[in-house]
Amino acid sequence: MMWYWGNGGHWWGMLIGAVVMVAFWGVIIWAIWYFVTAGTRQPDQGTRPDDAKRILDERLARGEIDAGEYQRLLDVMSGEGIRATDGHRAVGTGGQR
Repeated sequence: MMWYWGNGGHWWGMLIGAVVMVAFWGVIIWAIWYFVTAGTRQPDQGTRPDDAKRILDERLARGEIDAGEYQRLLDVMSGEGIRATDGHRAVGTGGQR
């Protein structure tokens, strides 16, 4: 049984062509935007150890923590104060004992 007579494409052929054209131009525009803004983009550096020490120094300067707490937190940051002496898991150790 013949469903279509004549020359030319079906409606779905034109729809696929339109979607592909929009996708093509979208990729072209995105690529231009990406490479134009690549020079001004800053890499995400996260929190570095020197940032953590700076924050700790600021907390001590503001009086939020005392000298003993400051030293304990510095030891934890350097890895020396990871183990708790009472047998319980220390804060921030990720389950190590």
